[in-house]
Amino acid sequence: MRLDILHVPGCPGAVVLRRLLAPIVAERPDIQVTWHTVHNEDQARRQGMTGSPTLLVDGTDPFRLPGQQPSLSCRLYPGPGGRPGPVPSAAQLSLALGV
Repeated sequence: MRLDILHVPGCPGAVVLRRLLAPIVAERPDIQVTWHTVHNEDQARRQGMTGSPTLLVDGTDPFRLPGQQPSLSCRLYPGPGGRPGPVPSAAQLSLALGV
């Protein structure tokens, strides 16, 4: 499985996502993670970034909402109890990755 993480420089959500992914990746040597820094709207559009951080699983964003547009902004993910957060929850990540 290939994970591509798209983020803007200094994104605090990218730091949190890295921390959440670390134990999953440590147990799954078949998961390859690549981090991509996105610097402008054109890159965001070409790479499919819909806010920072964007997680692509084998090229697909499992959390993308219909109509969501490319963006360099910080991304919010629906969290437990309906409260948005800067990254998917650990449970949402596990479900999206099938682990």
